[in-house]
Amino acid sequence: MSGSEGSSSSRWIPLESNPEVLTQWAVKAGLIPTQAHFEDIYGLDSELLGMVSQPVKAVILLFPISEVYEQKRREEDERIAAQGQPAIDPTVFWMKQTISNACGTMALLHALINSDVTFAPESPIEKFIDICKDKTPLERAKILETTPLFANIHADAASGGQTAVPTNLDTDLHFTCFVQAPSPPTREEGIPAKQMRVLELDGRRAGPVDRGECKDFLSDVAKIVKENYIAHTASMQFSLIALSGGPTLD
Repeated sequence: MSGSEGSSSSRWIPLESNPEVLTQWAVKAGLIPTQAHFEDIYGLDSELLGMVSQPVKAVILLFPISEVYEQKRREEDERIAAQGQPAIDPTVFWMKQTISNACGTMALLHALINSDVTFAPESPIEKFIDICKDKTPLERAKILETTPLFANIHADAASGGQTAVPTNLDTDLHFTCFVQAPSPPTREEGIPAKQMRVLELDGRRAGPVDRGECKDFLSDVAKIVKENYIAHTASMQFSLIALSGGPTLD
């Protein structure tokens, strides 16, 4: 999906929603293969969710953009701007999307950087994290536009999927990411909050979106996807992929 308003003229090849492709991207970017891998989530009922390897550290959703979704997105961003939302953990990494069709790489960066996984020293993702320290979300987006760290990794992954690279790069499909993060410390008590929250991280949004308390991360995300995405369209063009701990299963 294209970037937000004011985006750059850069346009990447869309990534395929394929766990092998995403794992290949992550390992080339610096993920140590024994730390985590991506795998399909085949359905949203409890039996199919139970097949997903635990612990689940993040979930990436590919969904169709529609007029109904765009209207809901704008209304929700406006409501959050006017009324606020629960405070977001300040250590959460989020950045704007300004490169067309880079939403796959955006979702991967949001998933990996906000998960407790280890990256290889001096790897592209380690370098990117270091460069982006103390930068604003838009400044991070400009760094992604100009750095060579991920463009080639993205191109290789986009060309290495099971489907042919499209000649028309316009797409109405978009990646977003769900992670879990603790509530920030309460100002009154100065005591770290123990409650975990589900956050949606999408570079097309105005910022991270708090989706509520996290009790069972994967089940919570499944409910959020049902209520906020699937319930508002007849499209079947949805794909869910989990970032799970441990090496890829043979």
